[in-house]
Amino acid sequence: MKNLLPGAVPTIQLTILGAMLAFVLSFMGGLGRLSRFAVVRGLAGFIVEFFRGTSLLVQLFWLFYVLPFMGIRLESGMVGLLALGLNYGAYGSEVVRSAVLSVPKGQHEAGIALNMTAFQRMRYIIIPQAFRTMIPSFGNLLIELLKGTALVSLVTIPEMTFEALVMRTSDAAHTLEIFTWLLLIYFAIAYPLTMLMRWVERRYSLGRL
Repeated sequence: MKNLLPGAVPTIQLTILGAMLAFVLSFMGGLGRLSRFAVVRGLAGFIVEFFRGTSLLVQLFWLFYVLPFMGIRLESGMVGLLALGLNYGAYGSEVVRSAVLSVPKGQHEAGIALNMTAFQRMRYIIIPQAFRTMIPSFGNLLIELLKGTALVSLVTIPEMTFEALVMRTSDAAHTLEIFTWLLLIYFAIAYPLTMLMRWVERRYSLGRL
């Protein structure tokens, strides 16, 4: 177990930073698909569907192995962060889009009646109401992102799965123990995140956030 714990640090870092990037991209993609400008809608829609429709593993390999042929060489950690952020941001954008569309039309009309601009209506009326709907889905995506960090071991990032594979190579007799501990450590990280998102959901539903 002690040999796996150092790998937990990159795993947690990738989860937090990847979630932050995915959160920003979720709003950019989701609101982009609702833009009144056809070019913005089309571009946002293409990007979102591209990253939703291709494998995270292939995206990792493309960023890690193909970009250098174009003269762009990224560190493995940046590759993992970008792949996770782009992939889960694409899924998150659908959460944002559907949540915004779920806000009753009357709320939009109320903002217009108050002489608010489109930005003000979105900022002060639509997003606060839609965000409550987004929280459960964002919580699920956060856990999926955590589990997705296991794939970055394939681009030499020394996170937990990478360390487990190294340990198994040198000590195959303890394969059961190694991967059982790996499962338990992932769960130990995922469960507090789940509880945190449920707490945020409860607090926000009470209007205390």
